[in-house]
Amino acid sequence: MVRTLRNFAPSFLPVSIATGRVAWLFDSQAGLADKFLPRWIFLRALAAIYFSAFFSLLFQIDGLIGPQGILPAQRYLDAVQGAMGLMRFWYAPTLFWISAGSHAMMAVTWLGLIASVAAFCNLWPRLSFFVCFLCFLAFVTAAQDFSGYQSDGMLLEAGFIALFFAPRGLRPGLGIASPPSRASLFLLQWEWFRIYFESGMVKLLSGDQQWRNFTAMDEYYQNGPLPTWIGWYVEHLPHWFHAATVVGTLAMELAVVLLLFLPGRARLICFFIVTPWEIGVILTANYTFLNYLVLSLGFLLLDDSSIRWLLPQRFRNTLPEPQQQESAPTSEPPLSILENSDEPKAEIPPAPRRFVRVLATARLFVATMLLSWIGYATTAEMVRMLWSDLPLPTAPIVALEPFRIANQYGLFAVMTRGRYEIEFQGSVDGQNWTPYLFRYKPQALNEAPGIYAPYQPRFEWNLWFASLGDWQQSNFVALTEERLLENDPSVLGLFKANPFPQAPPRFVKAVLWRYWFTSMAEKRHTGNWWKRNLLGLYAPVVTRQQDGKFSAVEWPEPLAPHD
Repeated sequence: MVRTLRNFAPSFLPVSIATGRVAWLFDSQAGLADKFLPRWIFLRALAAIYFSAFFSLLFQIDGLIGPQGILPAQRYLDAVQGAMGLMRFWYAPTLFWISAGSHAMMAVTWLGLIASVAAFCNLWPRLSFFVCFLCFLAFVTAAQDFSGYQSDGMLLEAGFIALFFAPRGLRPGLGIASPPSRASLFLLQWEWFRIYFESGMVKLLSGDQQWRNFTAMDEYYQNGPLPTWIGWYVEHLPHWFHAATVVGTLAMELAVVLLLFLPGRARLICFFIVTPWEIGVILTANYTFLNYLVLSLGFLLLDDSSIRWLLPQRFRNTLPEPQQQESAPTSEPPLSILENSDEPKAEIPPAPRRFVRVLATARLFVATMLLSWIGYATTAEMVRMLWSDLPLPTAPIVALEPFRIANQYGLFAVMTRGRYEIEFQGSVDGQNWTPYLFRYKPQALNEAPGIYAPYQPRFEWNLWFASLGDWQQSNFVALTEERLLENDPSVLGLFKANPFPQAPPRFVKAVLWRYWFTSMAEKRHTGNWWKRNLLGLYAPVVTRQQDGKFSAVEWPEPLAPHD
């Protein structure tokens, strides 16, 4: 039979070669045999990042998008349903279509949390990461203003590709029997590259003079969303240091990361440059899980030979010996491909074997289609940053947008020139005002900035973005005022404490401060980390009438444009 198939092979050889090339690229059975340790490290880190995301939502999701929250998800989903009908399931892919009540939201969050623990413990990793992806996508889709962050897209993109990168099986260990496919590995490395390279591109394309005159980092440490106490000390280093970090940032984002496309030793050099840099960013600013994810993706620059020497001898023996990787098949395909062809065979395989073969073919087809789709969308998005009028098909890009798995990145295109803080205050008489205290963002002058990442306080994070514009652009600020007039416990849980525990205040307002780091001398003299200046009313002063309706009793004067 084998002789017969070989005699007829030329008639279908091109198709078989094409099939072999597809399998070589997308099938884990033909995957890389020198990436087991980097994959193991990355997947444990990814699971931990998912855990941090779900853990932070346990204490916030009800106050953010619960039925009595600031932006109720049910109200948003009802609007989507009315506008899109059945297409809502594609353009708003969320489990909360089943129910958007408080119990359902907590159930989805706990399910994601448990799945992240299972993924960390390497229990059925593909299923565990799939559950994590679905649960996090459910929140991101329904969270409206509270999920428009690049970090959310980064996690969803990496989490989705990881479904094809993770080993199969219930307890796969290092997954020796299921190597990482070349396509999934490359797309994860491609995401890592784009996060850096596209961020470098937008810095140049934005025209921000701070990047061009080397002052972009002079006030960076005090003006970010959630500074750290380490950042406070770094802020006081001389200008030459901050100018050097500008040069280093641009060099790393636009040049060093290109080492990804070079072999072995060059990637190792790249890893040892970008890893300490990311650790420095983590220590000097709280960017939620963003830098942890970029840091973990960086381990995919390595191979087993770079890491195995760190392992005890008994663990080293479990790894396959390093081998030179095969190149893509270009000539006659292996006999297994011929035997799997559609030519007549002497024997009909048993039903279970036929089912396994069909399942493997379907799995290869799905992996090929989805990973190729992501590859095209992400490449086209990057190319269009430079040539926006390039006539590339956009339908594949638009179709993937609701899932946030093929994103365009670009961090710090324009540096913030000042630090502004929104503060909510309540009053019983309209004369004496008491502030609502925050858990994480700067408020008390003598309170040191903390290190909270990868934990993400989304409400306080959003207030930093809102402070850069006016309240009409961030309606969740006025909606928060209304919830505070009701003493709503879910929204009050977003604050450190309730200053009106007995009864809600009669009036609530939001004011805007400008904050600066104190100098070294000022801190030694006063003990304060911050100094501030009141700019005025940010949002209307709101009260609740006897009929339960809300009304504004004072409107903010137009504030001068922020520097």
